[in-house]
Amino acid sequence: MKALTWEGVNKLAVEQVPDPVPRNDQDVIVRLVAGTTCGSDLHLIGGHIPFMRSGDVIGHEFVGEVVEVGSAVRRHAVGDRVVVCSFVGCGRCWYCTHDLWSLCDNTNTNPGMGQALFGDDTGGIFGYSHAMGGLRGSDAEYVRVPFADHGAFTVPEGVDDTSAVFVCDSVPTGWMGADLAGVKPGDIVAVWGCGAVGQMAARAAMLLGAEHVISIDRIPERLAMTEQHIGSEDYTSTDVGAELRERTGGRGPDVCIEAVGMEAHSDSPVHLYDQVKQQLRLQTDRPTAVRQAVHACRKGGTVFILGVFAGAVDKFPLGAVINKGLTVRGAQQHGQRYIPMLLDRLAKGELSTSHLATHTVGLDQAPHAYDMVKHKTDRCVRAVIRPDGCAAESRWRPGARRAATPIPARAPAGEEKRTCPRPSRTRPSRSWAARTVFWHASAGTTPRWTG
Repeated sequence: MKALTWEGVNKLAVEQVPDPVPRNDQDVIVRLVAGTTCGSDLHLIGGHIPFMRSGDVIGHEFVGEVVEVGSAVRRHAVGDRVVVCSFVGCGRCWYCTHDLWSLCDNTNTNPGMGQALFGDDTGGIFGYSHAMGGLRGSDAEYVRVPFADHGAFTVPEGVDDTSAVFVCDSVPTGWMGADLAGVKPGDIVAVWGCGAVGQMAARAAMLLGAEHVISIDRIPERLAMTEQHIGSEDYTSTDVGAELRERTGGRGPDVCIEAVGMEAHSDSPVHLYDQVKQQLRLQTDRPTAVRQAVHACRKGGTVFILGVFAGAVDKFPLGAVINKGLTVRGAQQHGQRYIPMLLDRLAKGELSTSHLATHTVGLDQAPHAYDMVKHKTDRCVRAVIRPDGCAAESRWRPGARRAATPIPARAPAGEEKRTCPRPSRTRPSRSWAARTVFWHASAGTTPRWTG
């Protein structure tokens, strides 16, 4: 089958790789219907995430059709259209049973790497380095989904593929940030970054009752998109910190959500300092937006870090955290905790995600799609990846389900046989209580960020 592979720093290629085969009776095999680029993949591509190997398949957000099911799978059958959470959870360990799914004890098949990086192993994630389990990514014609009863979710009728694909990671990540930050009615919330995750964090804060949601980004097109589809008042400022204090009666936001990550940009001299140290591997991440969020947050407030970070940062304002009495939290997304609810909200029209898909490409054009996302050319926010590049939705229809075929114990090497034939490779069948205010830090000395 065809798959998008990492071949070295800033090198991607579409290659032929072996088809996935079931490894246990809780697996399903999914045929890709739609995937999407993600800003966090840029960290992999740029060599900022360790333990990548040439030939690794990347990608972690996808909608697909189930084509094979394991004999222990109870919630899915061949023909189901599903979204798959980017993090894999076993459903049985202490962390999964406490709804901390990205910390699963049983899905990272490379124990020890995470302990060296983070002090303990994380759960496994599709296509995100061997430190995170070494699982094949989803930018491929077929994907093996372990523990499918806990990680794959049937897409409701009326929810199209393009809307559903962002529920794998971007939407639950944003929602988790607002939820675990404790956003409550009447709060003023500031969100750094207007990428997919930042937009979804802003919308989640609104739905959770925030009085004002303030989004900050350096890309005008992203601000305009968020204003149009999330709901906002758009204005510019040369000093984000001062403007936040003015808008909050001098206090600062109750909750600050960082949705930028380890490659944040800034126009200040500190950005050059961070960039040099990152390139020399004297620090792994650039915490520009995190620093600003900590300084901007009101005394006694909460800072939640949603962006991907890999290791160590320099000049973290720990003194501000202590002396202002801040609560600082962060997490990789616990998608299984939120995805069913989010799919229901999509079906009811309470969430909109399809606008995030600014481009649609075929799998063969996936390297170009990531290049557009990296350099933000052609106003690209996210590119949806389809096997044939067609922008039309899949031909899946309710009731078009075939009988499930159980997968027996795996055959000896060289004798693996599929229990049902592969299908053809052609694809089958503003009215909110809160207001969202946006910042575009214009020319000046104030740091500017992007998601």
